[in-house]
Amino acid sequence: MYPVLFHVFGVPIEAFWATVFLGFLAALFVARSELRRQGHDGGAAFDLILWAYVGGFVGARLFMIVTAWDQFRLDPFELMFSGSGWVWQGGVMGGAIAVVLKARALGLPIGDVADLAGPCLAIGQAIGRVGCQLAGDGDYGIATDLPWGMSYPNGVVPTTETVHPTPVYEAALYLLIFLGLWSQRARPHAPGSVFGQYLLFTGVVRFAVEFVRRNPVVGLGLTVAQWVSLVSMAIGAALLLRGRASRVGMGGARTA
Repeated sequence: MYPVLFHVFGVPIEAFWATVFLGFLAALFVARSELRRQGHDGGAAFDLILWAYVGGFVGARLFMIVTAWDQFRLDPFELMFSGSGWVWQGGVMGGAIAVVLKARALGLPIGDVADLAGPCLAIGQAIGRVGCQLAGDGDYGIATDLPWGMSYPNGVVPTTETVHPTPVYEAALYLLIFLGLWSQRARPHAPGSVFGQYLLFTGVVRFAVEFVRRNPVVGLGLTVAQWVSLVSMAIGAALLLRGRASRVGMGGARTA
């Protein structure tokens, strides 16, 4: 594992923060490309990504406080500013609120922004999980005897036990989701449907991966992340159904 990639003038460059930067940079290029294709000012991507970063930071840490209250109470500074323990789902919620507010201020249609957010989030998620893998920050899974099992003896949260490399699973699956969403960007679709697919597919991935992760069960045999994933899947399915209904309605109006 490589929690610290290298040093610049004695300052350690941590794998986690390096991949966070790369993830936001990739999202910036995706957002700018999509805004231009949609006929909007590509420069708005800088504002949207900045607001997503700030909102995501706040959301991830607030969600972490809720899910790790005992740790926060013991050492709040370490929890809030360490490079591990980030909660992606909290970051998505905080970032979404911030981006909606900024999109309204810029006069951008929420449907367009939502649909470009799906691919942006997916590619950022894929790159971010590479950082989790390099850092060995505790996002790995339970013990396994499968041939691709790994140990993280030099990780931020070390273990010599052979475990599921769940960051690798997630990075690969989120990359596939990104490619699927990106391939649909120019096809006719109802506003918000691409984002609906993002919520549905990433919810399914996280729900499934949680079965081999180390997170504690909180109710009915499910973890907090799985309960949030169920909500994500429900919202995603609702957006897709609404989009399908609107397209059917438009088709009916044309044939009347």
